[in-house]
Amino acid sequence: MRIGLTGGIGSGKSTVAGFWQEAGAALIDTDAIARSLSAAGGAAMPAIVAEFGPALQTSDGALDRSAMRALAFADASVKARLEAILHPMIGAQTRAEEAQARAAGHALIVFDVPLLVESGHWRARVDRVLVIDCEEATQVARVSQRPGWTAEAARAVLAAQARRAQRRSCADAVIFNQNLSLQALRAQVLSLAQAWQAGK
Repeated sequence: MRIGLTGGIGSGKSTVAGFWQEAGAALIDTDAIARSLSAAGGAAMPAIVAEFGPALQTSDGALDRSAMRALAFADASVKARLEAILHPMIGAQTRAEEAQARAAGHALIVFDVPLLVESGHWRARVDRVLVIDCEEATQVARVSQRPGWTAEAARAVLAAQARRAQRRSCADAVIFNQNLSLQALRAQVLSLAQAWQAGK
């Protein structure tokens, strides 16, 4: 079974992804793939530098994410230009990792896709969609505690992502991760994994 896992920034999606692995699922993290492609020596870096110039590169040769965020908020075309470079590479790596997971005999493959709803094509690629949801104020509070993030930057990312109602409308299941303990969140994920594996 292929499961699409999504949720807005700060929803707790990465924590939930870890619980799916605990349930025996293979995890394919499209954000992690994107980060590796744009890390120092990453396969996308030559094309990114060619497109945006060396100012978007850190001293060690990685993508300067803060500078790229600032540029993207200032120029609406930047996001599309970056995605045109990254998305084909992410797609190829995702397919390779899925083939590896199938070969290893995994009964569950979880695709962690932050922009699953926005992409338009992921719904058809997976059997079930799980949305991790919480209140926007909670998302902003969580994200603004991360290094290099402000509440303003968190709100700007939220504004660019799908609305909560849009995500929920695409979901086969929703976990409302608001004031849940880690134990309660884990229990919900493991229960859902068991039910979906049983065909419920």
